[in-house]
Amino acid sequence: MTTPVPTIGSGITLFTAATPNGYKISIALEELKAIGAIPSYSFVSISFQKNEQKSDWFLKINPNGRIPALVDTIEGQVPVNVWESASILLYLARVYDTNHVFHFSDPAEEQELLNWIFFVQGGVGPMQGQANHFFRYAPEKIPYAIKRYQDETHRLYSVYETRLADREYLVGPGKGKYTIADICTYGWISSYAWAGLSLDSFPNLKAWLERISARPAVVLGTSVPKSNYVKPGDAERAAKEASDWILRGMGHKI
Repeated sequence: MTTPVPTIGSGITLFTAATPNGYKISIALEELKAIGAIPSYSFVSISFQKNEQKSDWFLKINPNGRIPALVDTIEGQVPVNVWESASILLYLARVYDTNHVFHFSDPAEEQELLNWIFFVQGGVGPMQGQANHFFRYAPEKIPYAIKRYQDETHRLYSVYETRLADREYLVGPGKGKYTIADICTYGWISSYAWAGLSLDSFPNLKAWLERISARPAVVLGTSVPKSNYVKPGDAERAAKEASDWILRGMGHKI
């Protein structure tokens, strides 16, 4: 499979798409820019419709053929390939957030941050992803599957609701501080409606979502890349296009 190979310059290059996992990294990069921890970064928008994530050149960066992925080209050093969204967040924190603005120097607090990051990676992302699939993309509507994954995502949201009862952010002393744990979580919670969910029974989580959505770096990060689906009726078109490439990848004839 051949698609044009993008030019990778110096500094950080992000390979991404307009998805919850992709936005984790563009938000983190914008936050690092805002505090002067990185001067800039570049990004390459990956087309799922063209199956670019399975291109030979991309598989050399991420052998799993998924976004996001990142190449960090530091002068005089061998370029570093980083893939899996949590791994990228932890890499950026370790290498660039040396003042611990978005993570912690205290080992106990850093461990709590890891707990919440892996709660997303092992629970919310997979369950909400399946809710998305059966609610939006599956070629036939299976009520049992839709309910199964929506209910489980709802249960996971209740864990956040309890955690945020007396705090503003997921980790840190007092009311907590905004960290990569919140960034890791944000992409999925902000797309709750795509999975057919509601935040009406989660006022603490809804307030957390609104608090983070108001951050300038989050506004910028969620436009990298800009979504092509912003007009009335676009949700149906987006679901149909996504369903087509997902089913093609599963061997279905479209």
